[in-house]
Amino acid sequence: MELRHFRYFVTLAEHLHFARAAELLNISPPTLTVQIQEIERALSVQLFKRTKRSVSLTSAGKLFLEEARLVLAQYARAESVGRRAGRGEIGRIEIGYVGSAAYAGVLQDQIDRFSTRWPRVDILARELPMEGLPSLIEGGQIDIGFVRLPMAYPRSLQAHILFRDHFCLALEARHPAAMGPEMVLSRSLAAESFIVPEQEAGSHEVARRGRFQMNVVSRPGSLLSVLTQVSLGAGVAVVPSLVRDIVRIPNVVFRRIAGKPIESEVAAVFRADEKANAVRNFIAQIQETVSQRH
Repeated sequence: MELRHFRYFVTLAEHLHFARAAELLNISPPTLTVQIQEIERALSVQLFKRTKRSVSLTSAGKLFLEEARLVLAQYARAESVGRRAGRGEIGRIEIGYVGSAAYAGVLQDQIDRFSTRWPRVDILARELPMEGLPSLIEGGQIDIGFVRLPMAYPRSLQAHILFRDHFCLALEARHPAAMGPEMVLSRSLAAESFIVPEQEAGSHEVARRGRFQMNVVSRPGSLLSVLTQVSLGAGVAVVPSLVRDIVRIPNVVFRRIAGKPIESEVAAVFRADEKANAVRNFIAQIQETVSQRH
């Protein structure tokens, strides 16, 4: 049997009149009679009692009506889900992010806005090492990554900048530079031990400006881990300036780096040829967002 057979049967069972049911189904009464006979032959049971004046359901017909209605209801639900999925109204989006994207608030803002508009889409967001995010996005394990630029990523991906700030210097509170001027010269850091965060561009630019080979003693990963090591006197760190206003760790002092600001950007990275409609809706929201500056 096909779905149309269930629809024909239910319509006739609800109206118990061949001419009226046929009209509702937009077919002729003889065609409806043939379709009902096909169902009864397929099931090897009589579903209707027919006389010249009336049509009624048999006991088997009453039981079959309950199940036929369930079949049609399930089909309607499946069709609805398929249509909503096709429009991107339901689905699942996997997001990977680095800590500074959360500190900047762009991750929360994007997810909050999207979830308000598309509440039936499930979003899973997790912090991941930044260097691995491009390959995870390209390979389909992650749909969208929130990263700190600059970073290398394949041509199959695109990036949209959401937040701009600059790097500053994090020092242990008893460090001589922490008790000096607000501005620290890059060349004065030549003898320092550096604790390097995931985004190393700021650290390398300080070394380039100061014309020294950077002595890296640790790459602990997250900004919180970096600042913790700074607070313990393990070294200095070049970190995004926004952490000055957000992260409060005892024994850590922040200073500006002299010269032209060393800029950094938080961006969303995604596949350029994205096929999933829910993800495409999220990307469209991202691309409509104007970047903010700290």
